[in-house]
Order: sequence, then structure tokens, then C-alpha cells
Amino acid sequence: MRDCPRLFIPPANIDPMVADGLLDLAPGQAHYLGTVMRQQAGAEVEVFNARDGAWRGVIAHLRRDVCRVRLVARNRAPVATAGLCLLFAPLKRDATETVIRMGTELGVTRFRPVVTERTNTHRLNAARLESIACEAAEQCERLDVPGIDPLVPLPVVLSQWPEGTALFAALERSARQATPPAPRVGDSVLIGPEGGFSPREHDMLRARAFVRPLSLGPLVLRADTAAAAALALVGAGLDTVCGTGL
Repeated sequence: MRDCPRLFIPPANIDPMVADGLLDLAPGQAHYLGTVMRQQAGAEVEVFNARDGAWRGVIAHLRRDVCRVRLVARNRAPVATAGLCLLFAPLKRDATETVIRMGTELGVTRFRPVVTERTNTHRLNAARLESIACEAAEQCERLDVPGIDPLVPLPVVLSQWPEGTALFAALERSARQATPPAPRVGDSVLIGPEGGFSPREHDMLRARAFVRPLSLGPLVLRADTAAAAALALVGAGLDTVCGTGL
């Protein structure tokens, strides 16, 4: 099944999947199978979501933007990704898209874009980013697709921080770095904008008891690279704690 097309089906749009059930795909997915992947009736596909798991299906009908799939058997039981939330300052379009793609592959459960003093863009194409997260989930074989929150100022996010969860903040160019404790499912990672956090933001973050300063090494990283590095670093500790990989 690894070589066949893999498609995310939002559970809110369908009844629970059952063997021999029929599933009508969205027009865009039908177009993708027929035009991009050159599939035909009788070809196998895999459809999935976190509620139903992953199912093997066979294309029963495919014409232009209409596709019906007959469900054959479940390949994987439903399971939600046990990962981290990622807070990041929006970047130029390509870099933001890279953050969404890599974050999805590294197990991010939710993206929370935040406005910082040095944020260089305040525009996000939510539909485009959601599409990228969906495509990344299909590619990396996870069963769920991370959500993407609206853009919110960083001070507002910090003032409403949920009790009992930690925020691992990449505070580079800082005189004092602490070794963070092991993370837990539900914790978050924070990456600043290109140019880093302002001195005032450094002070604001360090004043919060739930913030865990995080060092990504001696080199200055691009913001999108820093996001991947932080998720890999903190996620390695999460793997040890919860017994499931990002």
C-alpha cells in the first residue's frame, strides 16, 4: 500500500468507514487521482483520518472530478499523533510553507502563528497552509492533520497560557541558557522571527515560569531551520517520555 495514493478524508464530512462502504471523494481529490496520478477504476488507494484509521480502498468509478471508492479493509487502527504545538512568527511565504511542511512531518499537533516585534509579515494564506499540512500528512503517513490557528500577538498568547504546560522557547543570543526538563505531550515550542526576539521579548519570556529557555547551538539559524531543529531536539525527549515518536 505504500506505493498507492494516500488521501486524507476529514471525518466531519463522512459517516464512519466500514468494509464494503462507498466513499465519494472531493472534486479536487478526484482530479488529483485521475489527472495527476493517472489512476483508473480498479486501482488501489488508501484513505485515512484519526477517527477511522487508514483504509485500503479500490476506485470503483473515476471520471473528471467525480470519484467513488469502495472500502476493502482497515490497514491501521485510529491513533492521534502525540507531539508538540509549534508557535512561530510568520515568515516570507516560502519559509512559512516550509515550517508547516516540516512541522507536520515532525509531529506538530497544532500551529500557532504569533506576532512579535520583528515579525516581517502579518499576512497568512490559511487555505494554502492547510493544504500544505494535509499534503505533508499524506506523504509522511500520519493519520491526522495539524490545525492552524489565526495570527495572535505573542503577549496575548503568553497572558492566556494554559496551566500545567511548558513553552520551550528558542532564545538565541542570550547570556543565560538553561537545560530544559523533559517535555510532555501538550507542551509547545516557540521560534522567533528572522532577526530573533527583541530584548523586551527576551525579558517578557524569561519572566514567565512556564517558559523553558532552549539553545539550538552556537550558530545563527534561519527561522525555518530553527523550527525543525527545535522540534527535533525537544521531540527526542518527548519520544523518551511518552513512548511514541513525533
